[in-house]
Amino acid sequence: MRTEIKTYDVVIIGGGVIGTSIARELSRYKIDVALLEKEIELAFGVSKSNSGIIHPGTQNLPGSLKGRLCVQGNILTRRIAKELGVEFQEVGELIVAFNKEENSRLFELKKEAETMGVPGLRIVGGDWLRENEPNLNGEAIAALYAPTAGIISPYRLVYALAENAVKNGVEIHVLTAVEGIKFLKDDKYKFDVITSRGVFRARFIINAAGLYADKIASMAGVSDLKITPRKGEEFILDKKKENLTRHLLFPLPSKTSKGILVTRTSDGNPMIGPTVQDVEDKEDLLTSDEGYKKVVSAARRLVPSINKNDIITYFAGLRPVCGDDFIVRHENNVPGFVNVVGIQSPGLTAAPAIAGMVKKILENNGLDMKKKFFFKRYQGKVTHLFSKSLYKIKKLVKRDHAYGDILCRCEMVSVKEVKDAIKRGARTMDGIKFRTRAQGGRCHGGFCTTRIMKILAEETNVPITELTKRGAGSEIVKEERGND
Repeated sequence: MRTEIKTYDVVIIGGGVIGTSIARELSRYKIDVALLEKEIELAFGVSKSNSGIIHPGTQNLPGSLKGRLCVQGNILTRRIAKELGVEFQEVGELIVAFNKEENSRLFELKKEAETMGVPGLRIVGGDWLRENEPNLNGEAIAALYAPTAGIISPYRLVYALAENAVKNGVEIHVLTAVEGIKFLKDDKYKFDVITSRGVFRARFIINAAGLYADKIASMAGVSDLKITPRKGEEFILDKKKENLTRHLLFPLPSKTSKGILVTRTSDGNPMIGPTVQDVEDKEDLLTSDEGYKKVVSAARRLVPSINKNDIITYFAGLRPVCGDDFIVRHENNVPGFVNVVGIQSPGLTAAPAIAGMVKKILENNGLDMKKKFFFKRYQGKVTHLFSKSLYKIKKLVKRDHAYGDILCRCEMVSVKEVKDAIKRGARTMDGIKFRTRAQGGRCHGGFCTTRIMKILAEETNVPITELTKRGAGSEIVKEERGND
């Protein structure tokens, strides 16, 4: 618990991809910034269930904030990924048509996307599809091809953004839940952010709290925002099916969704989904038999060879819906308070453009943004054995024998990688999985969980009985107490 009150130019609330993108952008300037996250680790909110797609901008309304920021973000993400050593793969997307009516809609989508500046678009026919996407349903007659679509690991991007922001002076506080916002009469500092770990005094507040952004806004007196959680169930297939598709496959979009897709993760696993269901509970992450049947049926329309026996993981995520478009605005009735709300798909793609927009809002509302003379723009890639050739692995093992001690056989993860992840901030089993892929294979950690727990306990000096999967309430080992 903090006893002193420390002052900041900007306090960011929320440690997902939006909050960390803003933190990294602001770390370029001579200002004091703190980021507050209520969970035990970053990316444990909306970002943890992100599909990892970097959208080209083909499925957003012209003139929308979503559309403009998506196209900008697609370009910016490439540069940022290079700077931070995070792998970005440009794989392209296909929006598939099965009849003449759907085919005509492709031309409409193409025209709309071109007005927003999406490059390289073209309509491809059945012959092209059979040659370039051999597992696609043979009944497909055409598709809108967008070559600039890509995939990235949302978790590794968040961690890299945060680490780089910290290198450039940003403070990050996890397990720091915001409990209230108090207004000050001080000419310079306008807010006391009251948290579970003390008070943070700020000139500006950036509300990037995802599903709980409406609650944070209400603490500041902004009452016109309501987040509706929109649940999506997704299913990951075994990596042995990594060549199932060559592109990201989309059906024609609806008004509320891009549809049930056949995509893949940045690690190569095919992924199918999501469903679309508005719910009330912001913690409802349950999957369902109904969702499973719906996803498999729709995915097979695109790729008939999909086999339910290849599914290794089910999960659900919640998107923070607040109207039809993103909300990124300074609250003139609460000077100094900036809302970044309703950032659902394509939020991951748009994140760096949103960060740039927030920077301009702060500048336009009186924050002096002088660039640092030295900004640590680059950082090295994190070593992952699964991405290395045998020759390079042998060199790594010679340098450090811990690289040769493989504890996750499904995903080829070494003891060295797990220890490095802990040094970089992993404090939970999910934190290690997101950073390294350990426990992410077909056996779900059946062979490596106990050993990872032992390493985590030793490296953090935390008893085994206090280790968790994703934070308080998800303890893995229950301590039995006798009748003394």
